[in-house]
Amino acid sequence: ILGLISGIIGSFIVLRQLSLMGDALSHAVLPGVALSYMFGVNMMVGATFFGLLASILIEFIIKKSKIKTDTSIGIILSTFFALGIILITKAHSGLDLNHVLFGNILAVTPQEIGTSAIILILVLVTVTLLYKELLITSFDPVMSKAYGLKNNFYHYLLMLLLTVFTVSALSQVGIVLVVALLITPAATAYLWSNKLLHMMIMASALGTISGIIGVLISFSYDLPTSAAIVLVGASFFTISFILSPKNGFLKR
Repeated sequence: ILGLISGIIGSFIVLRQLSLMGDALSHAVLPGVALSYMFGVNMMVGATFFGLLASILIEFIIKKSKIKTDTSIGIILSTFFALGIILITKAHSGLDLNHVLFGNILAVTPQEIGTSAIILILVLVTVTLLYKELLITSFDPVMSKAYGLKNNFYHYLLMLLLTVFTVSALSQVGIVLVVALLITPAATAYLWSNKLLHMMIMASALGTISGIIGVLISFSYDLPTSAAIVLVGASFFTISFILSPKNGFLKR
């Protein structure tokens, strides 16, 4: 399920050159996770709030100062991540920091699987209904603005979907490696495709296959599951980097 979601959202993140933003939001949700456990509310609520807050603060710093995008992302990422670690350490809520950082697929509950399935449906419906708008705002923001589209709305919509996906992936792959699940399949598909729809389908397939193979390898050789999934995805990218006609590394 997460492989399918990551392929869809990751395609837009890669095309919009927001990979660093994905990394930032995956770390920025940690304070929300900690506060949710402290106050006994659904983890999705606190994490989504802090994810959107981080996105807004990054855009605010970029627009109101001379600091560039990568610097502002680095500031917000490290600040929110540090705050989250302190909150989890002091909360005494029984929340295992290692579980949040690196995931534990053996501890995934049927409820969490159901939540991920609902998020998959939400992402599919949103992208289907707004496909043309997301397409043009990703490839030509100037033209989309001339058409009267609100670029900021679609940007923050993607950030919302990205944050929700991050929260759903916490228990499986953890905060540290969730960005690899999001970016690597999409980047691999980008090397083989020239159409957005083809890229999303291939990225979703690669994300799903990487998850299945990674879990099997981790069980067979007693390895951390999330790390095995990421390394399988990286192997697909390495092969594509060498062989794909679009990149042409082997030909050169």
